[in-house]
Amino acid sequence: MPFDVYDRSLELITQLAAPAAALERRDGDLAKQLRRAASSIVLNVAEGRRRDGKDQRYHFRVAAGSAEETRACLQVAAAWGHLDDARAAAPLATLDRVAAMLYRLTH
Repeated sequence: MPFDVYDRSLELITQLAAPAAALERRDGDLAKQLRRAASSIVLNVAEGRRRDGKDQRYHFRVAAGSAEETRACLQVAAAWGHLDDARAAAPLATLDRVAAMLYRLTH
């Protein structure tokens, strides 16, 4: 059964593969944090999907926090000059969509 926020979260991982690889060469720690945060979105959405009530909302809130952490990683990388705006544009747009879906799931 399709679950759009899960599918978009996986799409985000695909979009982050090249930027994370480029970032790895400049700041390995930040690249690892980016990968962990983005993976956490998908994993918490998947777990929340199988939960109900407050437990479900908890996992979706954790996923939303990880989405913001992912956004911050991209912004920090850009601020340090490790990534250009063009490379971060598609993932940031997908993050906006994922964050909006997670907001609707938690409110």
